[in-house]
Amino acid sequence: MGVATGAAHPAIKDSHSRPITAGGFVDGAPVVFRDITKQAGLDKFLHRSGSPDKKTILETMGSGVALLDYDNDGWLDIYLLNGSTMAAMKGKEAVPKAMLLHNNHDGTFSDVTEKAGVANERWGFGVAVGDYDNDGWPDIYVANYGKNRLYHNNHDGTFTDVAEKAGVALGGWSTGPTWGDYDHDGLLDLFVPGYVKFDIDHPPIAGQGIIPPNFCHFRGVSVMCGPRGLPGETDHLFHNNGDGTFTDVSIKAGVSDPNSYYGLAAVFVDVDDDGWVDLAVANDSVPNYLYRNRHNGTLEDISYASGFALSDDGREQATMGIAVGDYNRDGKVDLFTTTFSDDYKTLYRNDGGSSFSDVTYRAGLAGPTIPFLGWGTGFLDFDNDGLLDIFVVNGHVYPEVDRQDWGTTWAERPQLFRNLDGSKFEEVPPATGSGLAAVITGRGAAFGDLFNSGHIDVVINSIDSTPTLLRNVVKNGNHWLALKLVGGAKSPKDAIGTKVFVTAGGVRQRADIVSGGSYGSSSDMRVHFGLGSATKVEKIEIHWPSGTRQTVTVPGVDRITTIEEGNPGIEKNSPQRGGSKLPCSNGNP
Repeated sequence: MGVATGAAHPAIKDSHSRPITAGGFVDGAPVVFRDITKQAGLDKFLHRSGSPDKKTILETMGSGVALLDYDNDGWLDIYLLNGSTMAAMKGKEAVPKAMLLHNNHDGTFSDVTEKAGVANERWGFGVAVGDYDNDGWPDIYVANYGKNRLYHNNHDGTFTDVAEKAGVALGGWSTGPTWGDYDHDGLLDLFVPGYVKFDIDHPPIAGQGIIPPNFCHFRGVSVMCGPRGLPGETDHLFHNNGDGTFTDVSIKAGVSDPNSYYGLAAVFVDVDDDGWVDLAVANDSVPNYLYRNRHNGTLEDISYASGFALSDDGREQATMGIAVGDYNRDGKVDLFTTTFSDDYKTLYRNDGGSSFSDVTYRAGLAGPTIPFLGWGTGFLDFDNDGLLDIFVVNGHVYPEVDRQDWGTTWAERPQLFRNLDGSKFEEVPPATGSGLAAVITGRGAAFGDLFNSGHIDVVINSIDSTPTLLRNVVKNGNHWLALKLVGGAKSPKDAIGTKVFVTAGGVRQRADIVSGGSYGSSSDMRVHFGLGSATKVEKIEIHWPSGTRQTVTVPGVDRITTIEEGNPGIEKNSPQRGGSKLPCSNGNP
């Protein structure tokens, strides 16, 4: 972030001479998302991150957010990480706290942080949800500057931090973690990227210590230093021992990051469809990593060979966040990354054989994204038409940009790109006064059906501000299906790593259950499929992490259904419609 990886671009302004990052609003455009933060009760949370002038890189990065059903009542709850301040870190003022918000099933949320015991009270950056002990209750891993936390779910609305006992506390500066069963033993393992080595008593500031005056610049203006020029942190892979403890196998597995690249986001996902999860890591201002699973406890670095390390023109990008999804419905999972301003946000099409192509320009995503500085991101079918769209959360790292005429701003509006045909995208106009016109200092973003309505909503954690809850208010008559999966004896209980294929109306779609990704955030693990006008699902195929393949039929659409691995009598669980039994067949591939 100290040096942008893209060339400076001319300022783009709207008809009111506002920078496009904080303008471009369209009167009378259809409202897709409505900002219901205050009505829902999320405005009681305030994120803090250092001082407003952002003299150091630690203060600029912001925090993630997780959506999880922590009490297993069938409704998503919200966990918002908080940052901290230099004074709080040194015990001179109260420490900002994270917040767990319980879903009241009526459109509102209640603060249950104190009872739950998940205030963190450290400088939080990333969060990933995963049931690491397969007890059927989601646990929470929090990546901090300083020691990390592993909150074990006690099944009674409370959590216990077991990070030290489990051996995953680390130290230093950790960012966006991800859970995944890389070795096929049915237990979730944990990958934690590292960012920058940062000494809070001797922060990197131009003109201090070994850093020369006038060393840290952006477009000729003095700004905070980093990450380029600063020492980086290595990455860590923790193997789940099955007894509540983990072993650091980073070096043995080949993912320790000896280059000390600046890691920000990570996700376990099977990119080559061999039945074993691979690992993608988004790095800031240096090449990205893609590791292919070798099936023997090690992973192979195929970053350059795969095409994921660099952009199409051979540049490393300042990558912040990562999304996974099959946007062109060819059965292979694609990747989308967010980057710094003056650079496009990158769509990597999966061509098979562990090979990716940067198709950003031909997909129509380059021009509209260049002025923005992107963070959290996700593939989601916001209009349930059966095609995955792309949501991007934006916000700058240099407050100084507001004093310049560069066409970019400290606070920026989010962007939504509609998938037109599986190959081209167009930006959805930000209707004046709607959620897409919210000019915010966005960072983390998580996606999920918060109201069990069949529509995907968005929760954004913004730096030095209240969060934003965007409720999906699209009404078009399209149908949908959501599935909650429960793994069997040889798969993770929460089914992380599972691939689901749904065929409806003659169209086959894919969804993957992942933990982490976006920017330091964790989304709804129920897979959601927009079905368009289809009123019947022809086929559901589930590829479980154990290797079992299962086919299932459902009695109808517009419902949330629970499917258990290998269970021929499956209880349907929908808050709208009650229960029913579902027939299925299963067998090994």
